[in-house]
Amino acid sequence: MVETNTVHLALPKGRMQENVFAVLRDAGVRVTFDRRGYRPSLSLDGFETKILKPQNIVEMLHAGSRDIGFAGADWVAEKSADLVELLDTGLDPVRIVAAGGPGFLQDGAPPATGFTVATEYERLTGAWLKRTGLDGRVVRSYGATEVFPPEDADCIVDNTATGATLVANGLQIFAEVMRSSTRLYAHPRSLDDPAKRARIDFFCLLVRSVLDARRRVMLEVNVAAEHLERLVEVLPCMREPTISPLHGDGGFAVKAAVPRDDLPGLIHAIKQCGGSDVIVSEIAQIVP
Repeated sequence: MVETNTVHLALPKGRMQENVFAVLRDAGVRVTFDRRGYRPSLSLDGFETKILKPQNIVEMLHAGSRDIGFAGADWVAEKSADLVELLDTGLDPVRIVAAGGPGFLQDGAPPATGFTVATEYERLTGAWLKRTGLDGRVVRSYGATEVFPPEDADCIVDNTATGATLVANGLQIFAEVMRSSTRLYAHPRSLDDPAKRARIDFFCLLVRSVLDARRRVMLEVNVAAEHLERLVEVLPCMREPTISPLHGDGGFAVKAAVPRDDLPGLIHAIKQCGGSDVIVSEIAQIVP
């Protein structure tokens, strides 16, 4: 464990990188790359950063050479790493699934014994077989797992976002092992240092402020005085809406950050309550 108040942050290489970097950018955190591109600097004091593959991030966090880092929940579970989950970004959601060809499945289910599973997730697959009472033999794959059936394996356990690659290879999903997404993890001892903990908490605050903002929009609406209370009742505010009188006693302007997914039904309810001149705008950050 590095004995310093500097927070050693691991940022992901590969498909996770674009979404994580976008969150940092929206939080106002600048990432400046060095000549080789593996040790960028952040526009935050007290952070030292390295780019690693997500699987390696899990290993380095578990070993304690990194304090915090972004990784998938699937690899934390696969490596049985002793880490503290600081937040779930919800980014890059995937399912870890079992899939086989039509010749392998019987009425949509695998046989109880005598089959081979190809996977990069040996630990997760073994636990799934034991949990479901299936007697399968696990073969370790190193990428392109979907091409193993039918010659080199009967079925696979792999991650998928849409299932399109599995379908393209003639495979049918028959079980879900777990769900995963990009999350921010910490080594447990890193949180025991007060100075590090303060920096880590602030970093989490910045990341969470962007994620919370993406789930909401700012809604502004005008309403006559006699309809104000009725309209306020239908607004799902974070706390209370901001209410300002319109010029010339023309009613009120009501402003609230509302859940993005509720917007279609909410606009309908607002119109039913006498609201007018509805404006919806994006929110960059929400800091409690």
